[in-house]
Amino acid sequence: MRFQLIDAAKEEFPVRRLCKVLGVSQSGYFAWRSRPACRRQRDDLVLLAHVRSAFRLSNETYGSPRMTRELQDQGLHVGRRRTARLMRENGLRARQPRRFKRTTDSLHAFPVAPNLIEQDFAAERPDEKWGSDLSYIWTREGWLYLAVVIDLYARRVVGWAVRDRLHKELALAALRRALVVRRPSAGLIHHSDRGSQYCSPECQAELRKHGILISMSGKGNCQGELL
Repeated sequence: MRFQLIDAAKEEFPVRRLCKVLGVSQSGYFAWRSRPACRRQRDDLVLLAHVRSAFRLSNETYGSPRMTRELQDQGLHVGRRRTARLMRENGLRARQPRRFKRTTDSLHAFPVAPNLIEQDFAAERPDEKWGSDLSYIWTREGWLYLAVVIDLYARRVVGWAVRDRLHKELALAALRRALVVRRPSAGLIHHSDRGSQYCSPECQAELRKHGILISMSGKGNCQGELL
């Protein structure tokens, strides 16, 4: 461990002084440096390259739990303790993002459906109009995303899903749960914002397969009254 400290600080302080402060010999330090890396050290270097890449792509927001899941999703066999050690030893500390997260990404090339309900969120019977939206919750491990489907007749949640990533699968999972629970007849209106999750071909195909009419809010329309 002392040799590792010297190696990390040698760019700022002379090796001779560092060895004297830490009570080791220079010859011992140089002998340690000349040894070939063991198998675990070589594996650590490979893992560290993946960790640095994922950390950069996350805008430096991934802590060790999220980083471990990311590495495992890439097919790497690594545990949380090892990931935490690599991040700690290399100064990769997750920074806390702003407590605001945009969930609606309307800058996409997918088709946008017309606004069929025109801000009329009242319904006369169950399964006449559904409203869907995405929200987010801050946790100790980062953002947690929530998708909900509400029956506007009784303002009752009929479908929901939670994920740690804001992908179209989140909105699809909530929608499919609502379809299984309520089994609505054709003609139901499904209203959402213009986000890419709801405009995706997969989501729109799922709605059309069940004879559901697709409605999306206009630009600048607030979803707050809906939910």
